[in-house]
Amino acid sequence: MNDTLSRVAVTEAAAALLRQLTAQHGTLMFHQSGGCCDGSAPMCFPVGMFLTGPSDVKLGDLDVGLDDLIEVFISEAQFEYWKYTHLTIDVVPGRGAGFSVEGPTGNRFIIRSRMLDEAELGQFGLS
Repeated sequence: MNDTLSRVAVTEAAAALLRQLTAQHGTLMFHQSGGCCDGSAPMCFPVGMFLTGPSDVKLGDLDVGLDDLIEVFISEAQFEYWKYTHLTIDVVPGRGAGFSVEGPTGNRFIIRSRMLDEAELGQFGLS
């Protein structure tokens, strides 16, 4: 655990599923959807299956207890709406997003959000 503040976190339940999915699919990454296809679900892909570009913002890395961290991205336009928000990736029972790797597991990733606190606002230059 480090003392660096982050815009993203992961629950232990989601981390456990990510460890299982990494064993099946290799290193993973997330892209926070902006509302197309599967609403605003966090989409999880094997690295290389979803290509980020200059209009994507890296929110941070998730440490789920594996050798590789899981990078989390969001589109620049969506980031403008959510820049004051901290996101936590969680998992619940249900149908996974169509293109996201958890789809066949009977679970789906979701986002839980809260407003950034004063320390976070300062760190990210938003106060």
